[in-house]
Amino acid sequence: MIVSKDRAGFIVNYLLVPYLLDAIRLLEQEFASKEDIDVGRMLGAGYPMGPLTLGDFSGLDTLLHTADVLFEAFKEPRFAAPTLLRQMVAAGWLGRKSGRGFYHYKAGEKTPH
Repeated sequence: MIVSKDRAGFIVNYLLVPYLLDAIRLLEQEFASKEDIDVGRMLGAGYPMGPLTLGDFSGLDTLLHTADVLFEAFKEPRFAAPTLLRQMVAAGWLGRKSGRGFYHYKAGEKTPH
């Protein structure tokens, strides 16, 4: 069990959301491919999946909603959702649950692992 003050994001989302949004910003800026962003984080930090795969797994609509709640609560730029995320959600690309997000699951595209 962990203990946290009652505030938006608590501990996990307060730390996780900026990490996921930064990965989306890297992709949006064409800094690296989605695969290189995911594999880089997996190799560099020993995570079982990369941030874009995790966003797809959790649901991009859920990520957008959480980012918006955190931005409203704290007014910090690190919680501002990237345009790419907003566009994907508006297009119905919600991740695994819709069959398409950063990866195209319906087309059989595999995520790095």
